[in-house]
Amino acid sequence: MASDEGVAGSSRVTVFAVFGVVLGYATHHLDQRRLGEVAIVGPLTPGVEWGRLWQMARTCERTTAGEKELAQWVLTQATRAFVCGSDRVAQFQERRWRLEPGGRRVRFDATYANRDQLWTGNLTVEGLTPDQTAERPTLYAV
Repeated sequence: MASDEGVAGSSRVTVFAVFGVVLGYATHHLDQRRLGEVAIVGPLTPGVEWGRLWQMARTCERTTAGEKELAQWVLTQATRAFVCGSDRVAQFQERRWRLEPGGRRVRFDATYANRDQLWTGNLTVEGLTPDQTAERPTLYAV
């Protein structure tokens, strides 16, 4: 589902790279319980639009994968960086972020990686340096 709404928040943020593109992963709370029901993932590398994230998922998943399976691939990459530190650039316990309007929102049929939804779009995270968001060298092009 496409989203015409932007959203901003302050939460844990993981900055990581996939295929050279630097992405951000934050959690968003839908109410005061602060359960982190929503995963926010988007590119931080200047000039890279959110559609590139879905292109990566489409290239790496099986050809018949649906939107929810592609969303699971995206969330798996973010979780891998958060939990294992794979290709992690930075990790912050509390950082302000903003997801611009126009992204894609997917609700999972059941909780996946401790999240009920994935929201993707163009993301900004306060306080990152140009070095942290610059595209990384990679052996793989997607």
